[in-house]
Amino acid sequence: MSPLELIGTVFGFINIYLLVRRSVWNFPAALAMVSCVGFVLFEARLYAEAGLQVFFFVVNLWGWWLWSRVKDAGDQVPVGWMSWPARFAWLGVTAIASIALGLAMDRWTDAALPMADSAVAGMSVTAQLLLSFRRIENWFLWIVIDLVSIGLYVMRDLPLLALLYVAFLAMSVLGQSEWTRAYRRDRQMRREEAAV
Repeated sequence: MSPLELIGTVFGFINIYLLVRRSVWNFPAALAMVSCVGFVLFEARLYAEAGLQVFFFVVNLWGWWLWSRVKDAGDQVPVGWMSWPARFAWLGVTAIASIALGLAMDRWTDAALPMADSAVAGMSVTAQLLLSFRRIENWFLWIVIDLVSIGLYVMRDLPLLALLYVAFLAMSVLGQSEWTRAYRRDRQMRREEAAV
């Protein structure tokens, strides 16, 4: 267990707590978390997920900018659902990208678990983009990612990251519930304002 794993874990807890609350301030915590976790995953030879942390860093900067433009006075942002065609499109692209990355990692690297690692990476890219677009479906993907990641981190002897992802799993379930409730509240308020 390294100090970076511990620091990344602490920032991960802060990040997910703020995400569930739809706070724009989740992004600085996310930037610190992915910086630490990237080094830990590289040392564990989970290269796809280590490289994913670089992607997360960039997308978190972009997400911070996007959310800052739409937040309300309480630093919360509106959320919504995707259409069914959009869901199928995102799912198809995610599957193709994950398989392609897994085959490449298997062939050209000494990755420990190339297909599982790449599946987590591919789904994480999609989930992070959907989170930036404030789509509720991101939480369903994070739930699957958390379950797979827990197994990966236990297998690679990364107990703090496994523990973090157990907490992420619980928070992802809570996040999905909270964002769904917020969507319903916002929709109801819009209907009431339109009726006046």
